[in-house]
Amino acid sequence: MTYFMFATGIENSYPTIQRGTVRVDELDKCGHYTHWQRDFELVQELGTGYLRYGPPLHRVWLGPDQYDWSFVDQTYAELKRRDIVPITDLCHFGVPDWLGNFQNPAFPELFAAYARAFAQRYPWVQLYTPVNEMYICALFSGKYGWWNEQLTTDLGFVTALKHLVRANVLAMHAILEVRPDAIFIQSESSEYYHAENPAAIGNAEFMNEVRFLSLDLNYGHRVSSEMYEYLLDNGMTRDEYHFFLNSHLKQHCIMGNDYYVTNEHLMSADGETRASGEIYGYSVITTQYYRRYGLPVMHTETNIVQGPGGDEAVNWLRKEWANVLRVRNDGLPIVGFTWYSLTDQVDWDSALRENNGRINPLGLYDLDRNIRPVGAAYKQLIQEWQGVLPTQSVVLSLPISLPSQQQGAAAVQAATAVEQAATKEASQAQGSEISATGGDQP
Repeated sequence: MTYFMFATGIENSYPTIQRGTVRVDELDKCGHYTHWQRDFELVQELGTGYLRYGPPLHRVWLGPDQYDWSFVDQTYAELKRRDIVPITDLCHFGVPDWLGNFQNPAFPELFAAYARAFAQRYPWVQLYTPVNEMYICALFSGKYGWWNEQLTTDLGFVTALKHLVRANVLAMHAILEVRPDAIFIQSESSEYYHAENPAAIGNAEFMNEVRFLSLDLNYGHRVSSEMYEYLLDNGMTRDEYHFFLNSHLKQHCIMGNDYYVTNEHLMSADGETRASGEIYGYSVITTQYYRRYGLPVMHTETNIVQGPGGDEAVNWLRKEWANVLRVRNDGLPIVGFTWYSLTDQVDWDSALRENNGRINPLGLYDLDRNIRPVGAAYKQLIQEWQGVLPTQSVVLSLPISLPSQQQGAAAVQAATAVEQAATKEASQAQGSEISATGGDQP
């Protein structure tokens, strides 16, 4: 029986800022390179069992087919020894210096080769997020001018987006060649834009379609005619668009929805946006995404600053958990929850676009590895709920094995069963697409 996946994460962002001259490496800033053994010990102390985690791409990937696996060998051997299930994050907001940035058209194919090399070296790893938060990465790098290429155009955004999603899709194919029962938990920011007044409705409606683009392309979901024109007007070709339509990998995927208090926005008539705070909340917005894609769901990121009262993060944890239960009780197949991240983060208050060295109290533990009130609350929540929420309770059984169970005939049989089920589902999906065409779609 596979139980509900309580998880945390170790923040491994590494975008560049200041025109590519400064690398913002959160693993370094948060002390993980020094304290990685202690960090894994804390994961076990919490009782989560699942860890969103990934190697520092810019340190590991030295060039085409050139890798330095030394740190990854150490850390992944320890994860396996401790029987912690990693949800492996292969690309988190940045690329190595030799690749430049996300405008580079060579990135997708080269990244797929890296993903295959990783899967071959660590064949016991089953869960992956090949490219983290593709929408946010493209937005911050290509449209907002904050990271990496630091462009401020729709062309920059669409170019980054198509390269990020293509890299994700090709990486899934590459990993499946090595590990046919791999499962992809696609962590993506779940957004919503509220119109500030009637004059802003058009802008809000437009952005409420743009927010879906990364997952539309990743899951082969046909976009509206307005989004199709937007993509083609800003550098995507018909052939590139049809590549995404023909991928057919949904049957291997869980939709990861990230939600923070900053995920909802007020849209003004002139197109400017600002944070609205929580209006709809996780359950409402996740239901919107589920209705669009029909995939199992995991709440893959949330946090909030521990404020002056000391209980702000604890209250947010309770609120997000109530939203998870609401989603589940509404009949959606939700399979996991994540407080992100394990420790406090550094410079997250500027979205990593400033190198200030400011510690943000967002973690389950502080940077001295002392537990915060929200860490104690999360540990208790896991203890109380872990045995109550088997995934079968939502008519879903995830074929996930612990690292210690990844050897022998049982693993082979599980992989074969998953592959047969996936082939059947893919055939059914293709039949459904043939019979359900039409509408406002190219």
